[in-house]
Amino acid sequence: MRLGFRHTYSALPSRFYARVTPTAVPDPRLVIFNTGLAADLGLDPKILDPEAAAIFSGNRPPDDADPIAMAYAGHQFGVFVPSLGDGRAILFGELQGRDGNLRDMQLKGAGRTPFSRNGDGRAVVGPMLREYLISEAMHALGVPTTRSLAVVSTGENVFRDGRALPGAVLTRVAASHVRVGTFQYFAARGDQDAVRELLDYVIARHYPSAREADVPALAVLKAVTQRQVDLITDWMLIGFIHGVMNTDNMAISGETIDYGPCAFMDSYDPKTVFSSIDHNGRYAYANQPVIAQWNLARFAETLLFLIDSAPEKAVRLATEVLESFIPQFEARFLAGMRRKIGLSSANDGDADLVRRLLTLMRHSQADFTLTFRRLALVAANPVAESQLRELFEQSSELDGWLRDWRERLASDPQAAAERIASMRAASPAFIPRNHRVQAALDAAENGDYGLFRKLLGILQRPYDDRAEVSEYSQPPQSSERVVQTFCGT
Repeated sequence: MRLGFRHTYSALPSRFYARVTPTAVPDPRLVIFNTGLAADLGLDPKILDPEAAAIFSGNRPPDDADPIAMAYAGHQFGVFVPSLGDGRAILFGELQGRDGNLRDMQLKGAGRTPFSRNGDGRAVVGPMLREYLISEAMHALGVPTTRSLAVVSTGENVFRDGRALPGAVLTRVAASHVRVGTFQYFAARGDQDAVRELLDYVIARHYPSAREADVPALAVLKAVTQRQVDLITDWMLIGFIHGVMNTDNMAISGETIDYGPCAFMDSYDPKTVFSSIDHNGRYAYANQPVIAQWNLARFAETLLFLIDSAPEKAVRLATEVLESFIPQFEARFLAGMRRKIGLSSANDGDADLVRRLLTLMRHSQADFTLTFRRLALVAANPVAESQLRELFEQSSELDGWLRDWRERLASDPQAAAERIASMRAASPAFIPRNHRVQAALDAAENGDYGLFRKLLGILQRPYDDRAEVSEYSQPPQSSERVVQTFCGT
């Protein structure tokens, strides 16, 4: 079977990757298949159906696949590791979707590669379903993200921390899998030719307008910086915490990639950390903009020789771009928060109004998602104010803020109906709450995928109020709280 793959990345020199063959599994069975994404990729599910489990487990790669494992490096929790690479992921090739864009198709958990180090190259069903669930939820929320095409159970156990867990393979689709760490891999080796070739590849695939710029490398740095500003802002506005923002997990395309110990906040606290491996809070919720800027600085370092032949000038030009990150983020975040509290115009006092609300939320441990969703209810009907107050331990502290908020709304030109619609569109009713995700994954590890499918269906319409599943919009009870998430590597 041929799927129509193109092979732009494997056409690069051989030092960019290693050619590999997926390791066969004993009993592949299709757990879930994303028919909507398949259609976007120009794939016919009816043609795939008889062989889907074999194809997406790696047992029977398509005839036109060219399986490779990509080379990259990365800073992991601030420590540089010069050789990482795809230790359990295998890229089949690229498909041209209905929109004309190329997208990578990669199997995750398909066996050992030359980059596996001491790993087994396998994955287990829980983390693969987590990535499927949350990446598709992020897509429905409108956040740039890699997506998930399929999960296949393998019929074999994978051992993690002394436990035998059911194995699985995820098929991931991405604008590309080029990362900051891909550039670092070659820069660390002093291979300027490879960095130059990689930049040319990124320009051709993601930033073609940079080719006409006076300094293409600087234009790419600016474009990647802007996309990361947009991405991190999107994360922050929905309370998403990536959990492992290493440079090998920052995609040059500007998509969210690698859903390991990720999570969504329940109670608002800027210091929130869920990742079991983030012992010092490096990747806490509030740190994400600064870490993104830090990662971009590592990217800029790899491009300096292409920005200008005079090192001091190259550093100055790159620094100007990097220093724009936080101001751009703050402006976009404030604009997003204005939408969440019902404002269409800008006022000098808006930043303070937002800051005061977040401070009240932190003091009361108010639920991040519900606070803004219920604020939209209050904007629609003042009687709903009691539902908002339920989220605050000392609801009297809200009095002054609500008074000032209503006064500000009165000066905003937006019509009431437009305001309410805009607030609802800016604040989801449903997010992948950690306790619901964990319950679905626990059941799946025991062979029951019913909870997973139900949760997935709910998360595909995150902005719609639905009374029949309203319990899925609620934060966890104290006994249900999930305080740690795990990588699953």
